[in-house]
Amino acid sequence: MRMYDVIMKKRNGEELSKAEIDYFIDGYTKGTIPDYQVSALMMAVFFRKMTEAETHYLTMAMAHSGEMLDLSAIHGIKVDKHSTGGVGDKTSLALTPMVAACGVPVAKMSGRGLGHTGGTIDKLESFPGFTTALTRERFIANVNRVGIAIMGQTADLAPADKKLYALRDVTATVDNMSLIASSIMSKKLAAGADAIVLDVKTGRGAFMRRQKDAVALAEEMVKIGKNAGKYTAAVVSDMNQPLGFAVGNALEVREAIDTLNGNGPADFVELCLTLGSRMLLAGRICENEKEAREKLQKVIDDKSALKKLAEFVEAQNGDASAVYNPDLLPKANIIEPVLSEYDGYISYIVCDEIGICSLILGGGRETKESEIDLSVGIILKKKVGDYVRKGETLAYIHANDREKAEAAKRRFLDAYFFSDRKPAKSKLIKTIIE
Repeated sequence: MRMYDVIMKKRNGEELSKAEIDYFIDGYTKGTIPDYQVSALMMAVFFRKMTEAETHYLTMAMAHSGEMLDLSAIHGIKVDKHSTGGVGDKTSLALTPMVAACGVPVAKMSGRGLGHTGGTIDKLESFPGFTTALTRERFIANVNRVGIAIMGQTADLAPADKKLYALRDVTATVDNMSLIASSIMSKKLAAGADAIVLDVKTGRGAFMRRQKDAVALAEEMVKIGKNAGKYTAAVVSDMNQPLGFAVGNALEVREAIDTLNGNGPADFVELCLTLGSRMLLAGRICENEKEAREKLQKVIDDKSALKKLAEFVEAQNGDASAVYNPDLLPKANIIEPVLSEYDGYISYIVCDEIGICSLILGGGRETKESEIDLSVGIILKKKVGDYVRKGETLAYIHANDREKAEAAKRRFLDAYFFSDRKPAKSKLIKTIIE
């Protein structure tokens, strides 16, 4: 087999076979097929698209390009959750203890953030001492004992995807639905869960800004999961404004704790219940969504989800006392209000700009080497649909640098738009695909 022939076949719009896709992924991972040929193939894929079968073959080839985690030693049906990311997206921090408290084991691999806020691992490191550097044995033992464990992604997990994504990033071939879906799902399948629940964001603060693109991506990933023999469901949710009120690592942890104490923001609670109900259905401990939502609400009401979070943090060397006393979490030295310059209804928030404000303060990474300040961020007081008067507080900036605080404040004000009329309420859950 020759790479030249594989490129030619796809350039001409023909369907690649499993053998041809396995050949190119294996060769590229080992370094026997050069970047320039794979670049040519990616451009052909970008314009000619991939069929459902090709997308499945590509996903499985990338998943099997490295280590495939064997989680068979974990009791029960293991359910993983993945989000395509957004502003204020702290969902895993509250959702995974809720699901584990209901009896569904969560064995999750997460990464660090690159962009406006930290990833799940960065946020969890707000708990002093917390570590995700777990051995395989400890990871499995923690899930069996506590019901939940989160570890960092290993270098051996879907290495072909890492190489391929880096190449696509510099050859303008990222925005292809099959390539995006196979990139996400190859890592999820390699991570070994029995079922996968996806939170696909759409809107100004999301990777997929147009709802139809988010739905198409969700459908593509659900097909891949189904073809791989995994229960897979996708929730398409709104990201035209930050999720909840907190944006920033330790601030988001505090909001997740508030949620497990029964005091969470309505939109965040609704998303957790929607995603969580799918996870309980996947774990086969509930017969319908109503029963699942009731179970999830019960573990909030009786504080068993909060206790589960403390057990999880302690099991990974973190200071669990911060779960019960959030004042022990990192705190910024400067807390200043952002005052509205206008009267009127908030009609629109440029959501990604709020994320950039957090980045300016030091809450995110501009490069992989950047250090995150876990204490900084923003607490929103007003969101879309709220009426405000000039001089009223829109948000509080949490900072450790006066100059950064002023820069973030100005950018924040520029991200808010006002109207004389109250805007129509936007649906948080756009659609569910399963």
